[in-house]
Order: sequence, then C-alpha cells, then structure tokens
Amino acid sequence: MALDSSFETPVPVSRVATLVAQWIDRLGAIHVEGQITQISRRPGAGMVFLTLRDPAQDVSMSVTCPRGVYEQIIPAPAEGQRVVIRAKPVFYRGRGQFSLQLQELRQVGIGELLARIEQLKAKLAAQGLFDPGRKQPLPFLPQLIGLITGRASAAEKDVLENTRRRWPGVRFEVREVAVQGATAVPQVIGALTELDGHPEVDVIVIARGGGSVEDLLPFSDEQLLLAVAKCSTPVVSAIGHEPDSPLLDLVADLRASTPTDAAKRIVPDVREELERVRIARERMRGAVERLLDREERALANYRSRPSLAAPYDMVERREQELVEARGRTRRALEQRIARDSEVLGQTLARVRALSPLKTLERGYAIVQAAEGAVVRDAGEVTAGQRLGVRLASGRLAVSVVEATAEVTPAPTASD
Repeated sequence: MALDSSFETPVPVSRVATLVAQWIDRLGAIHVEGQITQISRRPGAGMVFLTLRDPAQDVSMSVTCPRGVYEQIIPAPAEGQRVVIRAKPVFYRGRGQFSLQLQELRQVGIGELLARIEQLKAKLAAQGLFDPGRKQPLPFLPQLIGLITGRASAAEKDVLENTRRRWPGVRFEVREVAVQGATAVPQVIGALTELDGHPEVDVIVIARGGGSVEDLLPFSDEQLLLAVAKCSTPVVSAIGHEPDSPLLDLVADLRASTPTDAAKRIVPDVREELERVRIARERMRGAVERLLDREERALANYRSRPSLAAPYDMVERREQELVEARGRTRRALEQRIARDSEVLGQTLARVRALSPLKTLERGYAIVQAAEGAVVRDAGEVTAGQRLGVRLASGRLAVSVVEATAEVTPAPTASD
C-alpha cells in the first residue's frame, strides 16, 4: 500500500528500506535464467559475486553466492554460460542494494538449448520468416557493403581480403561488435539498424567464425531474427563453419557457409567477369563477321545477275525500243493524217457541189420575202410587194409588178 507522506511528514530512509526489504522478502525463492557475464571471487571472502544478464535485453542483476555453495557446483560456472538459478531476492537495508542470493545453480545443457532453438524455429516458420518468397535478391555489384563482425576478428579479415581480391573497387562500412556473450544481441541489432538506415549500403553481411553452440546462441535470438526480417537491405548470414546452422541462416536473404564463402557470394570475380566480357566480345565479333560474310555473298550473287552485271544494256535496249516505238507512232500518225486529209477533201468537194452558192453561180437566184422567207411560188406574193433577191454575188431589192402563177403540166407516161 502507498505510504502517507508529504514535505511536512516525510518518511525516514530506514523506514522505506525496511518496507522494500519486507516486500521483496515476500517473493520467496524464484528460478531465474540468464547468462553469467562476470564472476568475482575474492581471496578469503565468504561470498562469490556474479553478474547475471538477460542475453536478449540490456538488463543485468547482481548475484551473491556463499563460497561453500559455489564450490559444490560441478563443473564450475564460467563466464558466458547460460544458467538457471534458484535464488532468494534480497534487499540490503544498509546499502540500499538489491541482489539475488543464490541457493542452487544448474547449467543449461546443450540438449535443452537445441530444443529451445527448435521451438523458436517452428514458431518463426509459422510466422513465415523462412518463406523463400520474402527473401530479397542481392545486387549484382554492390557499391558499399555493410559488415557486422567481431573486433579484429579473422572473419572480418576473411571477408575484407577475399572480397577486395575478387573486386578491388568495392567499399565497406564496418561495424565491430560483440559476437558472443550477453552484449552480442543488442550490439548486433544496433549495428544492423544503423547500416539498414544508411542510404548507400547495398547489402549487409553478418560474419563470425566458428564456435560452440553456446557461442553461436546470439544468432538464434528471436529479437535479432525479427530485426533481420524487418531490414529493407538484403542481409547475408556468414556465421561459423559449414556444419553450423544458427536460425539467422534461415531468416537472412542469403546464407553463406563461411565468411570466405560470403565474399564469393556478394561480389563477382573481376577476372571471371573480364573473361565473360572477352568471350562475349568474341561471340559478337564472330556473329558480325558471319553476318557480313552472308551479306557479301548475297551481294555478289545479286551483282552476278545480268541486270546488275551490265545495267546499261537494259537501258539501251529500252531506249532503242522507245525510238522504234516513236518512229512507228509518227508513221502511223502521218498515214492517218494523209488518209483523213484525202477523205476530208472528197467530203469538202461534195459539200461544195451541193452548196446553194454553186447553184447561184449557174445563174439562179433566191427570192425572199421581207421577213426572210423563201418565195417558191408566184402565188405567194402580191403586186407591189417588196422582195429581196439574192444572187451569186450581191443582193437586189425589187418590187412585184405582177404575179402570174405558171401551171406546170403533169408528167405523162411518155415523158
């Protein structure tokens, strides 16, 4: 329950310490799992001091263990080990410090660790983190490679030297972190987050040499695996040797059996690429030469044809044919004009023979009334009527003095 206190009625330190100690004392003995990060054994001291850390979180606790209890633990605990302890939470009133008073310690066996890894593997598989469809392809030639590895480690040297041997111009952004122990997971996650946010990093390599199952446990940590799954940059796992298989291998976009293998997988070999370029150039040159040869043969075949071997002969033949055709056309036209001129002359002669002018030239005349009508009968006019007389040459205006109809006897049979 909350204490009633104020600036006027404060609670003494001893009272607060007593209440906290009483509350913690009610917890009783508890079982705690963690990783031993520090062991301090002072000569002649009755207590051994340990630091127990959560390998997945940046949280640690102090553990006190009577020397007699500690010396009965076989095999003796070592830093970096995963353990489960039964301990009594204790709050020391005089120093205001909290610790766990160890009563029993059991080391987490390899079999149990592997069983936990298998459980986590099944869980992540059900979430789809191992699905090949979510894996990102690596760029053909990354310009900047992010490398997460141990400080001055052989894995770092292998990746850097082998990668630059294959492609000398490649650049690295290296993050040196703890790759085992209690601080490995948060440091690797921090470096991973930083490199994933780097705008120029094309691929991230997490590399570490071989080790025991306990040494490689950080790379099967759930928080690290989830962080890798969220990365937008492709991630390559290069942990341990060929037989080693931390869960990071399944979550990463590419698994390399060793750090040296990672160097071979992330960049092409410049010598191999130059050889491919040489072969491609030779193939293209051969293809072009074959094409030119084929087209040259086809051109020679076309040129051997008569129409192309002597192209002016065809033009000259066509020119001669045109000249002959023009001559034939001219002769046919002249013949036609002469024939038509003769026919026209004959027709003109007939027309002239039938023309009224010819009749008038023989002494005949045409008599017309004032309105222009031709007078054919004397009975059609009256005395005094003015008529017009058309002669072969000129016209006369006359006046009728007398009109006498002349009877023409009908022709007889003897006629």
